[in-house]
Amino acid sequence: MSTAAEVRMPEEITVPVAGGDLAALYWAADAPAAPLVALLHGITSNAMVWAPVASALAGGCQVVAPDLRGRGRSAGLPGPYGLGAHAADVAALLEAFGADGGSGADVTVLVGHSMGGFVATLATTGTARGLVHGLVLVDGGLPFPVPPAADNDDMLAAFLGPTLDRLGATFPDEAAVRSFWADHPTVGPWVDDPAVAAFLARDLTGTGPQLRSVVSLEAVRVDGADMLRNEAVLEATTDLPVPATLLWATRGMDGGAPGLYDEVRLAGLGLAGAHVTAREVPDTDHDSLLWSPQGVAAVAAAVREAAVRTD
Repeated sequence: MSTAAEVRMPEEITVPVAGGDLAALYWAADAPAAPLVALLHGITSNAMVWAPVASALAGGCQVVAPDLRGRGRSAGLPGPYGLGAHAADVAALLEAFGADGGSGADVTVLVGHSMGGFVATLATTGTARGLVHGLVLVDGGLPFPVPPAADNDDMLAAFLGPTLDRLGATFPDEAAVRSFWADHPTVGPWVDDPAVAAFLARDLTGTGPQLRSVVSLEAVRVDGADMLRNEAVLEATTDLPVPATLLWATRGMDGGAPGLYDEVRLAGLGLAGAHVTAREVPDTDHDSLLWSPQGVAAVAAAVREAAVRTD
C-alpha cells in the first residue's frame, strides 16, 4: 500500500519542558501567519507517524508533531508520566510557537490520535485552555470500551495486543524488526511504505543483536492506566471551549470490526451537547486513518475546516 501523497521531510527541533527538552518534528508554512497545527501521537507511537498528514498540510499550515515524553527522541525525558504531564508539555509547546498571543499563528488547531486525542482533550480544557482554537480527535479522545480485566497491566495488554509485546523484546537486526511488524494486523499492510518505514525506524534504539524499541514501558503503563480509567476525559468533553471533530475508523486495532467507536457507542456518550461532531471514515482501521489516502484526506480536511471555522 502507499500513502496519499509525497512525504515532505521535516526539521528536527526541541522545546524546553519540565525535566529537559521535548523533541519534535516541524514542517514549515509558506507564510508566517499560517495556522499552527500540533499533532499528538498514540501511546507507543512517535511523531513520524504523522508524516503523511503533515505533508498534506505543510505549506498552508505550520505543523509541529512532538515525540511525547517517554517516546521517540523524547524517550529520555523523566517522569512523572500520565495524561496531565503530556498536557503540560503540549501547553509549553504551543507557548513556544506563540499560541499564547505572541508573534506566532493567529489560529491553533490541536489534533490527537488514539492516546494523543485524550491528551489533546485535556490540554484544550486545562493547561492549554485559551491557546487552542480548534480540536480534531482521530480515533481517540473520548472514552474507549475498557477490556474486562481488573489489573491495569492485563487491561493494557488486552487493549494493545502485539503493539505492547515489542517493548520487552530485542531484535538481532532491522529485518527481524520488519518481520515483527509485517505480522501486525494493521501495521503489516504498510511496512513497505517509506513514510511508515521512517516511523518504525524512529522507534528503534541500540544496535544488533540488541535492537529494541525506545519507548519507556513505565510511561506506557502509567499513561495506559490513565487513559483507560480516566473519567476526567468524559467530563472534559462537557467543558470544551472550542468545537471538536471526532474522526473514527470502521475497524479497530486488530483490523476487525467494530472499531473503538461505532454509532451506538457514540450515541451513548451524549455528544449532542458537547460541541463534538463525529464522522466515520469508511474503510479504515485505527492505524490506516493516518496513512491511507482516505484517512489522510479526512484528517487534513477536518484540520482545515477547524482553522477556517475559528479564523
